[in-house]
Amino acid sequence: MQSRRQLLRNSAIGFGHLAFSAMLGQQASAAGNPLAPEGPHFPARAKRIVFLFMKGGPSHVDTFDPKPQLDRDHGKAPPFDLPDVTFAKQGNLLKSPWKFKQYGESGLPVSELFPNVARHVDDLCVLRSVHGTNPAHGGALLKLHTGSDQFVRPSMGSWLVYGLGTENENLPAFVTICPTLAHGGVNNWGTAFLPAHCQGTPIGNASLPATAAKVKHIRNDRIDPDLQRRQLDLIASMNREHLEMAGRDQALEGRLNSFELAYRMQTAMPEIQDLASESAATQRLYGIDDPVTEDFGRQCLMARRFLEQGVRFVQVTHSDSVVQWDQHSGLYQGHTKNAAEVDRPIAGFLQDLKARGLLEDTLVLWGGEFGRTPTAQGSNGRDHNPHGFTMWMAGGGVKGGYAYGATDDYGYYAVENKMHVHDLHATILHLMGLDHERLTYRYAGRDFRLTDVEGVVAKDIFA
Repeated sequence: MQSRRQLLRNSAIGFGHLAFSAMLGQQASAAGNPLAPEGPHFPARAKRIVFLFMKGGPSHVDTFDPKPQLDRDHGKAPPFDLPDVTFAKQGNLLKSPWKFKQYGESGLPVSELFPNVARHVDDLCVLRSVHGTNPAHGGALLKLHTGSDQFVRPSMGSWLVYGLGTENENLPAFVTICPTLAHGGVNNWGTAFLPAHCQGTPIGNASLPATAAKVKHIRNDRIDPDLQRRQLDLIASMNREHLEMAGRDQALEGRLNSFELAYRMQTAMPEIQDLASESAATQRLYGIDDPVTEDFGRQCLMARRFLEQGVRFVQVTHSDSVVQWDQHSGLYQGHTKNAAEVDRPIAGFLQDLKARGLLEDTLVLWGGEFGRTPTAQGSNGRDHNPHGFTMWMAGGGVKGGYAYGATDDYGYYAVENKMHVHDLHATILHLMGLDHERLTYRYAGRDFRLTDVEGVVAKDIFA
């Protein structure tokens, strides 16, 4: 007859064995595979997400939120109170150096900075009232990616993997292509206290060209796959004995699962990253034939290939160490350069997703960590503005050709249908079939969630 302690210990051993069997592919079952797809809380509108992140903060009043009164009152003192805390000294009103034009059946206005994206305006849901709380890059990046600008918290990609799993066990569920290592760095795609399998996998970084964005050591030239398999089986066997003695160890199980994923990735990852298999027409569509657009075009094309293979969350970052979108000065030169690098690839990406039937259930998110002020910094720059800015979505069950919310007449503050970053996260989760109040994880005696204790779903943007 077993004591209660013996029964619990034996049960724990059984569950541990089941988990390892799944990792090793021995009678694998969905219950034992931490990456196995999970059911959503309710029918999802989108199955996967791609976040086109514009590092540095593109100016909304120069891209997707035209302000005629800003043009009219150019050079005048702002007729509104500035925030109590500003990132830098601000001057008078500064009109946009670019003209806006209406496009598509919807007639939504887009700046001449984005003539190619403008052709897809009827697929865009333009969110003009996003706002945050932090005027500094580091805090604003963390807030946008993790929901917190003060603490280390899981990223939104990690939350989605935790809630939904992946549809391809041979690839990471969350991939970030050429991410910036600054302003939060790994925390922007980190898993924090969530299980290790929810961690984002970086492919290259922002200081490298996209051609160098590869998974390091993806091939082992010294050891063949059969020997690797035997080595992993031995490691797993020894660690299984350890778990039988010590009990559940999430960190150890996560590490072993990463070994198994890395082994399987040796076949899947090189194939995904081999863009040479794409037709010349497709590569032209993404702008890979032009030195100006080649780098970001490669990232977008790689993202499409990951999405096709069931990767749940893909992030593509536009950034560099010189200009980014952070134009405190040289607004015209900087935004012209940046928009030219991303406009054609993004348009090609949207066109390709739509042609392949992927846009319908893929949520595309575009934007930066904040916008920029309608007031001037120096003679030709704009300061950081977290108080009202624009992001846009496409596909994934949102209304196309639709503008949601508004900033004031000059573009400084969100004033209509205000969408805080927590609301943005709640809306994204809802589109993916997840209730942001139910998607929780118990840690340190508290139930945590991406939206903390806030978040309102913007249902008006749903198609």
